[in-house]
Amino acid sequence: MPIKVLKTHFVRSSTRLQDCPPANMAEVAFLGRSNVGKSTFINQLLECKIAKSSTTPGKTKTANFFTTTWQLEQEVVKFGCVDLPGFGYAKVSKSLKQEWGGFLYTLLKQRVSIKLFLHLIDSRHPNLEIDAALQQFLKSVIKPDQQIMCVYTKFDKLNSHDQHALYYKTPHLLVSTLKIATLPPKFGSLKGIQQRVIHALLGL
Repeated sequence: MPIKVLKTHFVRSSTRLQDCPPANMAEVAFLGRSNVGKSTFINQLLECKIAKSSTTPGKTKTANFFTTTWQLEQEVVKFGCVDLPGFGYAKVSKSLKQEWGGFLYTLLKQRVSIKLFLHLIDSRHPNLEIDAALQQFLKSVIKPDQQIMCVYTKFDKLNSHDQHALYYKTPHLLVSTLKIATLPPKFGSLKGIQQRVIHALLGL
């Protein structure tokens, strides 16, 4: 199913629930540890430079909302994106609720328009406590019509041995960069991830 990104628009940044845009369309939320490469991944997925990264990891505390329009063969679809602040920078001991504050904690629990949580994990550090804590939290609040999908970033920073080890250790591995001819894609390309996003959001 060929996908073409037609346009993406920034909507607003919010630090309070009452300032968030209306939840009137399916949304995908991007979550990840600070410095995981989230902005780079979002820009690659949406095929434009719309997500900005802070010069100080962990400093940005706003939720940034976008809308994006994609063409799938003869059908045009529109959905929302929620870029959430990075977490866990230098303070792993804090709980997610304490670190993010009530706004983001409540947003994840109550914004039912979020149909897909995209959890970005640094391939070089795949077993961090903070990522396990996020997975546990998401599983505790997820609703029947919501899904969680992990994407491993910075896969190209690993040497060949570590790439193969992570690839075969992790079921259904999704990576944001896959340039190794000896490994099957397993939806590893960005186009493959785009298809997974559309399927999770809209069932297409």
